[in-house]
Amino acid sequence: MARPDEKLVRGDDGLPRCHWCASDELYRAYHDEEWGFPQRDDVRLFEKICLEGFQSGLSWLTILKKRENFRRAFAGFEFAKVARFTPKKVELLLQDAGIVRHRGKIQSTIHNAQRALDLVEEKGSLAAHFWSFEPAPEERPRRVTWEALVAMPQTPASKALSKDLKRRGWTYVGPTTMYAFMQAMGLVNDHLEGCEFRAQAQALRARRR
Repeated sequence: MARPDEKLVRGDDGLPRCHWCASDELYRAYHDEEWGFPQRDDVRLFEKICLEGFQSGLSWLTILKKRENFRRAFAGFEFAKVARFTPKKVELLLQDAGIVRHRGKIQSTIHNAQRALDLVEEKGSLAAHFWSFEPAPEERPRRVTWEALVAMPQTPASKALSKDLKRRGWTYVGPTTMYAFMQAMGLVNDHLEGCEFRAQAQALRARRR
């Protein structure tokens, strides 16, 4: 039997979890209900790739606390709508204190929405394309420990996805950002060994193959 990873915490419910979610109840709910669970909804995939870009230089918890504001500001991340945002809309968003007011990241979101439409036209869906970069089992660590994750902030699969998207004109999609995206959207299961939710994520991944 694999030994539990030492980077686990137990909540008031007694369940062991990845330690990074212990600082905030919102973070814990995100860990328990979303992170690492396979996501194939194009809007949610687009949302996450954009929010990963906004996170650059910030903590994910900061973005998570603002996520509903981002959804309101960016039309629920329906990329067909975001792709039509005008320069005037950019100026309005720069006045929105509920989001991260960074001109480059706002413009990138609109630009990437346009690229997302191109990708859907070519591939049928964002999910079909993103999931084609799911790494083979032999590319993954034998045991998912904190030490293993720290040693691989990016992977061959995340580098390949980043290179592909950059070639297609996407921005704010570096290989480290893309690995965080893959972790969150369940293209890999990086819940630590011994985490209560690792088996749940793995079962969902198996069911959706």
